[in-house]
Amino acid sequence: MANKILVTTTEHIPGHEYEIISEVFGLTTQSKNIARNIGAGLKSLAGGEIHAYTDLLTEARDVAIERLRENAVALGADAVVMMRFDSDSITDGMETIAAYGTAVKFK
Repeated sequence: MANKILVTTTEHIPGHEYEIISEVFGLTTQSKNIARNIGAGLKSLAGGEIHAYTDLLTEARDVAIERLRENAVALGADAVVMMRFDSDSITDGMETIAAYGTAVKFK
């Protein structure tokens, strides 16, 4: 059911009127294993994209959005508007991603 919740970065959903329910969020902290951290450290010396960290952030983003959707479903929402991301590095190789927005119910 959560994957059916519309999530948009816009304030308005064309063709829909809605009422605001509440703020919603999804949060995750992800890390890669020690071998990938060492490989990423060596790659940083040469420069270029560090695919292990790109993969880490992509996975964390997907988990955060899924948790945002689950939070919206639990509140009875039909959609989430004004979705945004926030991120922070806790330590090398450990990232926190928050997806947040406003849960709404269609009229």
